[in-house]
Amino acid sequence: MIPTLIIAWIAFIIVWKILKSTISNALTIAAILVLLHVGFGITPQDIWQQIMKFAQIASQINLGK
Repeated sequence: MIPTLIIAWIAFIIVWKILKSTISNALTIAAILVLLHVGFGITPQDIWQQIMKFAQIASQINLGK
């Protein structure tokens, strides 16, 4: 009984830390996106398009080598 509770507690702590960091990162990214949109008029779609262009350029560089 006691070892089961200890393992359950450890699993709970690990899951809690993962959720806490995930939520923290999601809120940070959301805040950055809102600031970019309000301050500069940059939409999430604009950012995504730039990421896709960068990925295409990176893959072309890798294929060229």
